[in-house]
Amino acid sequence: MSQAEKPWFETAFESGYLDVYPHRDLDAARVEVAWLMKQGVGGRTLDLCCGFGRHSLALLENGVDVIGLDLSADLLSQAKNLEGGEALAGRLLRGDVRYLPFASGSVDSLVNLFSSFGYFGEAGDQGVLDEITRVLRPGSRLVMDLMNPDRIRAGLVPESRTERDGFVLLESRRLEDSGQRVTKQVRIVNVDGRERSWKEDVRLYSPDRMGKLLQERGIEVDRVAGSFAGEPFSVDSTRQLLIARKV
Repeated sequence: MSQAEKPWFETAFESGYLDVYPHRDLDAARVEVAWLMKQGVGGRTLDLCCGFGRHSLALLENGVDVIGLDLSADLLSQAKNLEGGEALAGRLLRGDVRYLPFASGSVDSLVNLFSSFGYFGEAGDQGVLDEITRVLRPGSRLVMDLMNPDRIRAGLVPESRTERDGFVLLESRRLEDSGQRVTKQVRIVNVDGRERSWKEDVRLYSPDRMGKLLQERGIEVDRVAGSFAGEPFSVDSTRQLLIARKV
């Protein structure tokens, strides 16, 4: 399969992706993990779509028995560059969220962070929820971090240009499917003329819709927060953090 034929969620998370989000670092992850643990995250924990493992490492630093899983070999390879990243040896796996390589009921907590859900269309996304439900044991904790659809629709910036050290970041965004999906075209132009581009395409889910989908699978949403500071969710919230448990 050529680069052009790969699905967007493979090409988007190759080398260069981290240049777009330099603020997503280990220090930020430590603050976010402290909040996650206050929500009951602990025990045998799956960091689903773990990227380069910053939350996995922060969880491990707090004594959590964590396993991280991600499809991107490029991102997983960057874990060694984290301060103390060698502690994650043997804890980060390459795998597909749609086919989790874990036994049923084997996970005490599962976190899915920074808009890592909504990649596969409605049927595919529900298949991911089926897998999440399968691996969680009864009474386990689930935290999903999604975009806030109302905020995205109201404040979408169609075009942006950002100059950073060594490259220019060009991004174009649009709503599709009557506002049910947000797509972003990303282009990085380096000072030496080299370019890299990719597309992101994420389905937006409201708290009500997600609550219904989870409830159908025996997972109850306890509350929805609007940020990692724990503010109540509103139409203006920067994030949509679902704190749920499998009954």
